[in-house]
Amino acid sequence: MTKKIGITETVLRDAHQSLIATRMPIGDMTPILGKLDQVGFHSLECWGGATFDACLRFLDEDPWDRLRTIRKMCPNTKLQMLFRGQNMLGYRHYADDVLEYFVQRSVANGIDIIRIFDALNDIKNLKVAIKAAKKEGAHAQVAICYTTGPVFTTDYYVEYAKRIADAGADSICIKDMAALLTPYATSELVTALKKAVDLPIQLHTHYTSGLASMCLLKGIEAGADLIDTAMSPLALGTSHAPTESMVAALQGTPYDTGLDLKLLNEIREYFMGLRKKYFESGLLDQSMLATNTKALVYQVPGGMLSNLLSQLKQAGKADRMDEVLQEVPRVRKDAGYPPLVTPTSQIVGAQAVFNVITGQRYRMCTREFKDLIAGKYGTTPVPIDDAFAKSIIGDRERITCRPADLLKPELETLRQECAQWMEQEEDVLSYAQFPQVAKEFFQKRAEKKYGIDAAHANTAQQIHPV
Repeated sequence: MTKKIGITETVLRDAHQSLIATRMPIGDMTPILGKLDQVGFHSLECWGGATFDACLRFLDEDPWDRLRTIRKMCPNTKLQMLFRGQNMLGYRHYADDVLEYFVQRSVANGIDIIRIFDALNDIKNLKVAIKAAKKEGAHAQVAICYTTGPVFTTDYYVEYAKRIADAGADSICIKDMAALLTPYATSELVTALKKAVDLPIQLHTHYTSGLASMCLLKGIEAGADLIDTAMSPLALGTSHAPTESMVAALQGTPYDTGLDLKLLNEIREYFMGLRKKYFESGLLDQSMLATNTKALVYQVPGGMLSNLLSQLKQAGKADRMDEVLQEVPRVRKDAGYPPLVTPTSQIVGAQAVFNVITGQRYRMCTREFKDLIAGKYGTTPVPIDDAFAKSIIGDRERITCRPADLLKPELETLRQECAQWMEQEEDVLSYAQFPQVAKEFFQKRAEKKYGIDAAHANTAQQIHPV
């Protein structure tokens, strides 16, 4: 049977998020967008995830302008984004009216495929996003956050996939953010999912543990329809399998991608120049390219490893990294075995650091950890022990419904709060997710355009009304 495999190229989002903390500016992308558009990729993953935050916080870029630029320069290729369900691109749950408006504006500005996931694999947190994407005519792909632990059997994933299909998803992605998949586990899982649901299956796995290419190949042989890869200069390590290598591996087989290796190699040369630039600037750390099998032991994503080390260095406790890595699985177990992906990876990681540094487990708890235990992020894969929950949140009532059901519509309130800054309707969505960071960005934008400071920023609206 001949089956052409589609490739989602991640070099414009997840590859640089994984290797250089999402610091690739749009100016480094524009010279190569035309050639990327010629390749014939299934999609270009170019937006969402941490790109939105990084644009505003570190790159002095409007993320909406970035999306519009890529859309204009890539008219022939579907554009894809990563979306955290009810968390959108921020770190809390948002009211449904804000989520629906964000999806509407994302599609209006150029997004074709929205990959939606929930950090707890809680279907309640996905349904509104799926409906919103389909209402706007976008492809709603739902990602299963893959992890390991006592509850995470093939049957667990099959049952979740069935709920995803029932919720109206157009396709399913196996999202292996921590590089925990092994080749034969991949084959077993893909085979089971293809039998259980009549939806395309996409495979997303990181190279951290050194197994990604083998997992992709076994997944393809088991029936996967699509795979995620990255152009080789920004592949491997905590990134993805190299695009060119996978295209070459499948060439002349029933799974041939049909992509032109010569064109891909021209694109490779461009990104090799960027790789050199990032090495010289210190953005790309050699260690991020190394295989790290600790991921298989501690279930810790590559990006989380660097965050943990950074937190310990700030506390002057870098020598206690191994203790923290041993504490992470214990905290995860106490917290109901959440998959470690944004935001749960940060929540569990920060609590593990506190437990080690203070010398007494849970003597200090972050607000986010308390919220996780209280059910504010949704239902955990394994129920949290009642006695443990009480020790963390006292008599605070635990949430058992969909957390967003407790939120009042907030879009109009957010519009009022940032009215003085708004120059485009999307600004309210930037503000909704990162209020302080967005305000600082809006202030800089006003100063650049109108030569005014924050105190007079409302003049900008008079000059350039929404």
